Amino acid sequence: MIRRLTGLVAVLILVTGCAPRGPGGGGAPGKDAARPLTVAAASDLHFAFSEIGKLFTEETGVEVTFTFGASGSLARQIENGAPVDLFAAADTAYVDHLIEAGAILPDSRRVYALGHLVLAAGAAAPVDDLEDLLDPAIRHLAVANPDHAPYGRAAREALESAGLWEALQPKLVLAENVRQALQYVETGNADAGLVPRSLADVPDITFVAVDPSLYAPLEQTLGIVAGSPREAEARRFAELVTGPEGRAVLERYGFGLPAE
Repeated sequence: MIRRLTGLVAVLILVTGCAPRGPGGGGAPGKDAARPLTVAAASDLHFAFSEIGKLFTEETGVEVTFTFGASGSLARQIENGAPVDLFAAADTAYVDHLIEAGAILPDSRRVYALGHLVLAAGAAAPVDDLEDLLDPAIRHLAVANPDHAPYGRAAREALESAGLWEALQPKLVLAENVRQALQYVETGNADAGLVPRSLADVPDITFVAVDPSLYAPLEQTLGIVAGSPREAEARRFAELVTGPEGRAVLERYGFGLPAE
């Protein structure tokens, strides 16, 4: 039986920097031009994008508000009219769907990073490979909900490819997003978790890479929301993410980089 634990769906972080030196582009006048750039980003980007947001504010004087959550949940919010300027998903599917729905500008679509799945555990229950999850000492395994989280889908694919998915059903704990899945491991509510490499390098957590041949590539993709009053600033943020500074940050947090 799959256990479902509740928690925050998204984490809101306001990133500020130096005093404004003027907007980064030609956003609409009035209150829309004064408000922060709003970025909806996959939970695996929490650390990397928080750092990139600070760089963006230092360079442009424009504040950035991030909403982190599962890509599928964020995509639904954008399709329903949430006031977002840029969407950075953990895979291509949700951005492509929003392009088809007319909610993302097609020319803004960019693959900005390649995600990697790892098997994480607390010090009390170290694991070396997926087979170790069958050990009775591993009572609970946290994964993001595969229905709306790309890394959760990748976790399911990896376990299915390894022939372990059915056997591990009684141990599964579904989280709303990958950051919550890692929090379950950090707090001891799960003994192990399948989470992004970009989040796993934290105190008291050990992790090993999951063979990437076991799951479909995680081509993380961004796009600018159609009708955004801050399109110019959103394009500048996308340029920072995909430029040398942003790529250096993403690589430091364990992301792979697409060809330029």
